[in-house]
Formats: sequence, structure tokens, C-alpha cells
Amino acid sequence: MAQFETVEVSTDLLICGGGMAACGAAVEAAYWAKKQGLKVTMVDKATPDRSGAVAMGLSAINTYMGVVEGENTPEGFVKYVRGDLMGITREDLVYDIGRHVDGTVNLFEKWGLPFWRDHETGKRVRGGKWQIMINGESYKVIVAEAAKNALAEMGDKGEVIDRVFILEPLLDGDRIAGAVGFSVRENKIYVFKAKAVMAAMGGAVGVFRPRSVGEGLGRSWYPPFSSGSSAYFTIKAGAEMTCQEVRFIPVRFKDGYGPVGAWFLFFKAKAKNALGEDYMVTNAAELEKWGPYGKVKPVPANLRNWLGMLDVNAGKGPIYMHTPEAMAAFGDAIPDEKARKKRMKELEAEAWEDYLDMTVSQALLWAGENIRPEDRPSEIAGAEPYFIGSHSGASGAWCSGPEDLAPKEYFWGYNRMTTVKGLFAAGDACGASSHKFSSGSHTEGRIAAKAAVAFIVDNPSEPKIDKAQLDAIIERINRPMKLFEENHAKSSDPNINPAFMKPRQYMHRIQKIMDEYAGGYSCAYTTSAKLMEKGLEKLAMLKEDSEKLAAENLHELMRCFENIHRTAQAEVHIRTMLFREETRWPGYYFRSDIPTIKDPEWRVFVNIAMDPKTGEYSLKKIPVIELVK
Repeated sequence: MAQFETVEVSTDLLICGGGMAACGAAVEAAYWAKKQGLKVTMVDKATPDRSGAVAMGLSAINTYMGVVEGENTPEGFVKYVRGDLMGITREDLVYDIGRHVDGTVNLFEKWGLPFWRDHETGKRVRGGKWQIMINGESYKVIVAEAAKNALAEMGDKGEVIDRVFILEPLLDGDRIAGAVGFSVRENKIYVFKAKAVMAAMGGAVGVFRPRSVGEGLGRSWYPPFSSGSSAYFTIKAGAEMTCQEVRFIPVRFKDGYGPVGAWFLFFKAKAKNALGEDYMVTNAAELEKWGPYGKVKPVPANLRNWLGMLDVNAGKGPIYMHTPEAMAAFGDAIPDEKARKKRMKELEAEAWEDYLDMTVSQALLWAGENIRPEDRPSEIAGAEPYFIGSHSGASGAWCSGPEDLAPKEYFWGYNRMTTVKGLFAAGDACGASSHKFSSGSHTEGRIAAKAAVAFIVDNPSEPKIDKAQLDAIIERINRPMKLFEENHAKSSDPNINPAFMKPRQYMHRIQKIMDEYAGGYSCAYTTSAKLMEKGLEKLAMLKEDSEKLAAENLHELMRCFENIHRTAQAEVHIRTMLFREETRWPGYYFRSDIPTIKDPEWRVFVNIAMDPKTGEYSLKKIPVIELVK
């Protein structure tokens, strides 16, 4: 077995990740750190040009206020997010993003991102109340270039390290001291020593069994390389986590996972059941069961899901997106036949571009199934559950808010710092601040980075690294490859061996457990206390078996630890769902044993933390404080 070389990197601020939040952090940190003579290091499992949720591109920026244009306000944004999350949101964090996000979007255009502009007014084209349309195939490349340039301008005080998978946090008592990872290209273990660390490593996919099977295994809506590393890192550091029960079920074009937002918001398409009924109309009375949140406009995403699921469960499926009707409606509004034909051609091009910009596989699937969306409706369905703090979910770390906005219960010194000193979180890693999407995640990265530099200035001492802790982590990294090397000859098939299991086998087990006991798609997103208790029992056995994970090469080594990261996310999810004794988000998950919402008793945050020394979990309620009336 090849020996790993240990590489030590000392820095002041360590940014873990390469997505939108990490790139925002790099840009902002470079500005403030340069003034203080501090070093900033960004470490990414991939490479920032195509890392994170925007890797394939995007056709719209989903969070833009338009404050200068008089279109929206941060206060209105807070009300929207609060309504969509059924009353559970950190209004200080959401408002903080709302008041800064337009500046971030303006930077994107300055850096070269092409925006759709109205030919007559010159204004940015809206795709919805909060969305603006872009030509975004190279969105991430443009944003990453700005981040890399900002760090390069720092000289030897700024660096980007690609292809290194951050594995474990390093602690100095109650303070973060750095991180350990390994290269996915070379036999190198990296030990990062830092005065502050930012977790921005994305959400989690692959925790639940996907709808995709066979050669499509791994196809998902959210990036399959998002493996719960943000959650694992912050949990293992002892940080308090929040909203871990709030997973997200996106309704997407079936099998291709193409987003439906542009069709709903820009093209004004309707989704209907197989009988041609608009379930948002025929099932409208169901909204009365969900308290004041059923009266919110727009209807919360989970309740929209729920009304469609009711029809599927009643035998009225499948559900179709009626794309031809939407296209025809645009044409009907233009009386001149020549102008109408011209506009219809433009709309067809825009519809295809929407997917070629961000979900090429959807365009390929339509072509493979002989579907022209302007001629035939397309089937839509709920995906498997995802953990994502930047979209319509809310899972992530419990972070301090801004000093000028946060109530005392939500503030402990530095904006977006977790409950661990010097450990900051942004994007999917920061909980209870939904609907930030790409622009808001970049904004939150900037906010957190500025605060992290301030923390370093106030706390300039070097944290101490516990050698025993470090040695144990390095031994753990070596173990899967050592296990394979010592035992692979015991079988003629490297994937079947009495001494170990491969990462794919582990992945199938965790996905089966979560699907069947924690409310996956095959169970209609339904679970109960008894099912979850059984799921925890099976997860405990799976965690024991994780010691037998084996890796044939560096890629499989990465897969081993991605599985371990996903397991941590899975466990806190079940524990918090079990603790919250109600169904608050039907359409995301449904507790068949407690099928109702319970206000005011459960209009609270559920926070969970693991003691790094004992591995024991503790859970508690935190009051929801409204700041915007």
C-alpha cells in the first residue's frame, strides 16, 4: 500500500468548500485580510470553477430584491421566507441577506455574467417576484474566477488548494483549531492549522434512496457530490445544529430532475393531475387544516407538494406540467399572426435554453422520449429528500446573527459564527435562513468572512493542535486502504469479501434505511415514531459496520468518508424528526402518528448538538422570535 505524505498548511482563515458561499467568502476575506496582513486559504474537494450547486450553470438568480428599482424590500423577503417555512425561520439572518444581496448581484454583472434585459426598458427581466433571468451556463466559472483573482492578489497570503476532501475538524478545547483532509488525486494527508474556519461544503444528497436506478444511479436534482460534509464537520466540532428535520422535497420533471421554476414563474404553466384537474384548486380546502400557513400567498412549497401528493395517493396520478397550454397562452395574447409566430419561436428557444443552461440531462431526456415541451405535457414528481439550507429547506448550524438586528438570544459576538468559537458557516452550512439560493449564499459567505476576519483580529493567538487527536484522524484515513490491501486476496471478487465492505454497499444500506424508516419517496414521505426508532437502531449497526469500510483507491477512499458524513446527517435528521411531535411540513414529510400541526407548542426551532468527547446527543426547543411585523 502506498504511504501517505503529511502536508501541513498554516493559515489564518481556512475556507472549506468551493461553491457559491465559499467563493463569496474568498472575495470578502481577501479584502479585509489584506488590510490586516492575514492569510486566507480556500480548500475545495473539486475545483471552484465547477464546484457546488451551480456547477452545471443556472438560468435564473433566485434571490434579488430590486430595492433601488422599488420592486421588493428585505422586510417583504422576511415575510415570504417565514410563510414558506411554516413560521420557522431566523428573521435576523434572512433580513441580513435581504439587505445585502443586491450588491452581490451587481458584482456578478460587473464580473461579466450576462443578464436578460428588457429591450425597451433596459431593466433586468424578472422570472418571478424574487427571480431575475440570466444566461448562466458559465455562472459558476465567472464567480469562481473573481474568488481566485481576489486570493491571487494577496500574493503568498492567499491560496486555493483543489482536490482535497476536508474530513474532520481539529479542536483546541471549545475553539476550532483547523481541519484535516486528504487529496483525492495524490497520496497526501493535509493538516490545516487555522485561527478561524468557515464551513461551506454544501448540503447533502444520497442520504435517501434516489428514484434513479441502474445506470442512472446517482442522478439527482441537487449535486450528487454534496455529501453532508458541512453538517458532519460542524456536528463533530460540537456545534449546535438547527432545523435538521426540515429536509426539502423538490417537485421536478420526472427522471431528468429538471427544475420546474421557470415554467411555473416565467411561463405561468399549470400542473394538473391525469384527469386534467388543477389540484391547487380541487384540493384547496385541505389548506384550512394547516393553520395560518395555509392562507399564506404564495402557498408554501411543502403544501403545494402536499396537494399534488393527495391526488397521486387518490389514484389521480401521474401529475403533468402543462407546458403546451402555457406556450399557447403567450401566443394568444399577440393578435398579429406574424408577430405571434416570431414570439413563439423565441419562447421555444428560451424554454430549451433554460435547461441547456443548467440541466442538460432534462433536454436529453425529452429528446430521448420524443417530447417537445411546446407540444406535449411532461410528467413531474417529488424527488427523494435533500438537506439544503440555501433553498426551501433549512438544515444547518445554529449561527449568531448580526449585532444590529439579532435579539440577544441569537447573538454571541460574530455574525454567522456557530456555537464553537472561530467556526463560521455559510450557504447550506448555515441553518434557519432559507431561500438565499446562489446569490444569497454568496452574500452570506461574504458576511461570514468579514466577521471571521474580525474574530481573528480579536483572537490572534495560535490554537493548539492535540497530537493524539490528529494521530487518530490520520490512522482513520489510512484504515480503509489498509483493510483492502490486507484482505482483498481472501476473495476472487474485490466487491465481495468477508473482511470488509465497499462504499457502494454501505451507500445502498443507508439509503434503504432512510427510505423505509425516515419517510423516503417509496413510503410517500411518511414515517412515525416507531419507524424512526427502528431506523435509529439500524443506523447504530451501520455505524458499527463503518469500521469495515474498505477502499481500493483514492476515489473509493473519498466515497468511504462521504458515506460516513451522510450517516451523521441521517442520524440528526431522524433524532430531530422524532423530537418534534407534530407534522409541520406535509409535502416534505408526514408523521402518520401525529398528522397535525401544533401551534404554539411546536412553533419553535429544534436544536441538536453532539458532545465531541462522548458522542451523546442533546436536543432542545428554541423560541422563534419575530422581528418583522
